[in-house]
Amino acid sequence: MKPLVLLSADKVLLGQLQAAFARQAPALRVVLADDPAAVDAEVAACWFPPAGSLKALPCLKLIHSVAAGVDHLGTDTDHRNLPICRVVDPAHRQGMAEYVRWAVTHYHRDFDRAMQQQVRQVWQRHPQKPAEQYRVGIMGLGSLGGVIAEELSAAGYAVRGWSRTLKAIEGVQTFAGEASFFAFLDGLDLLVNLLPLTNATRGILCQKTFDSLAPGAAVVNCGRGQHVQVDELIGAVESGRLRGAVLDVFEKEPLSPDSRLWSTPGIVVTPHMASAASHDCIAQQIAANALRLHEGQPLLNRVDVHLGY
Repeated sequence: MKPLVLLSADKVLLGQLQAAFARQAPALRVVLADDPAAVDAEVAACWFPPAGSLKALPCLKLIHSVAAGVDHLGTDTDHRNLPICRVVDPAHRQGMAEYVRWAVTHYHRDFDRAMQQQVRQVWQRHPQKPAEQYRVGIMGLGSLGGVIAEELSAAGYAVRGWSRTLKAIEGVQTFAGEASFFAFLDGLDLLVNLLPLTNATRGILCQKTFDSLAPGAAVVNCGRGQHVQVDELIGAVESGRLRGAVLDVFEKEPLSPDSRLWSTPGIVVTPHMASAASHDCIAQQIAANALRLHEGQPLLNRVDVHLGY
């Protein structure tokens, strides 16, 4: 087999992935972009690959994301009709569910307000609202969102879900398609975004969306950074239209030090930590697809480039 090349601006991640491939696929030669052997690579494993790095690989036959999403690949994939695959880790669901449960509890039980009060040395209890009176909306009801919606419903929350096509989930009121979007949003106390990034969903977390939620609602974004209209989100939080937001994903990562998101009161920034596949899982799945490519077998977890996932 020809070598596999790792492409990323994150040098720490490159080292971690090299070690994981050495453990999980020791027979596979894995190189970095500056290795002369990279020119022969047929598979590129990528996380925010530097601009032009994919186009510099003349023998490339497969582009493989090291994550569940593929939007970080940028536009370098447009010049060839190459297959694109992603990593699907069964444990990813557990991590995402834990993160979303924390965010829901953070706002439902007023921990955000208690933390703000601590800074001012204010002792004030807020009325405890029963879970069934707290309306949570989940945008995206795929393998992650569907399970999370079901778990939140089982915990007693009033849960709604919205997706591209209609889904049936026990205990969850479901909506589908553009025509039902604002009916889904109407009066929600908390909106969680788990959508894939497509042309239809880009910028969906915007002023028009925020205005459809209950006054003082909160937003949690675990989808993609490009889902958020950043200036409109900051404006909604600063004006009090939104109570706050928890953001785990950003259009450019790491988040720039001069981003206003860091310093806007009411906005919580986490470093893309909601959930991620283990390095060993990434190495196992990409090595398996490299072997499948070599043997002419169907690839696993292939992305529909028209849908974006």
